[in-house]
Amino acid sequence: MPLPRAIPMKPFVEICVDRLDSVQHCAQAGIDRIELCAALSEGGLSPSLGFLRAARQIFPGKIMMMIRPRAGDFCYAPAEQALMIDEIAVAREHGADGVVFGCLEPDGRIDQTFTRSLVQAAAGLDITFHRAFDVSNDLPSSLDSLIDLGIPRVLSSGGEADVWKGLDCLQRLIKQAARRITILPGGGLTTERAAEFVSKSGATEIHLSARGSFPSSMTHRRNDIPMGATAITGEFIHKIADPEQLRILMTL
Repeated sequence: MPLPRAIPMKPFVEICVDRLDSVQHCAQAGIDRIELCAALSEGGLSPSLGFLRAARQIFPGKIMMMIRPRAGDFCYAPAEQALMIDEIAVAREHGADGVVFGCLEPDGRIDQTFTRSLVQAAAGLDITFHRAFDVSNDLPSSLDSLIDLGIPRVLSSGGEADVWKGLDCLQRLIKQAARRITILPGGGLTTERAAEFVSKSGATEIHLSARGSFPSSMTHRRNDIPMGATAITGEFIHKIADPEQLRILMTL
């Protein structure tokens, strides 16, 4: 008699959100976990305190709060590091179940010293190391570093632009992890192909935005006046208030 086929476990679903209505929809759908962010167009930044508090009132599942004070690369100055530590305290105090962060050395290695400080600040909270991992200089070595640091989960597209291009690498990372750390695939994953991806990858958790497009309620519209940037700045260029321009402005 042939053995019965194993039924794949339902994956644990995490949705990244940067709007309160998205939080409401996730709560209504019974989503397992949300990653609370601002500015998903920038890859996700730290959300406001008000957003966290409102989300906690609405969403009964696990809330992971992004700890990323700015867009761009993941090499942080001392003042930014202090800000991230403070944001973890805010997350803890106002109801987040966990935090999401990532930091690298200038040469692309995991910044073990600062990551250890973040882990200590987040003691008792769940932790995800985000896709800074994907732009680190050596993924297998970086994974070993995160395991040594006690990170329970890493978000990854397999070091590629999306999880499909990174599928082979993700399979290798899952094997390397050997249940010592959870590989959370995310980046370019869609609802339509989520089941297929889980079947092919062996992932136990998945991360996606599951967003659709809905029309604004505005009837008065000025499409010729954008509120955001008209071009995306590269992640290795920082757009910072320029001291020289500020000096000139103060002499007007």
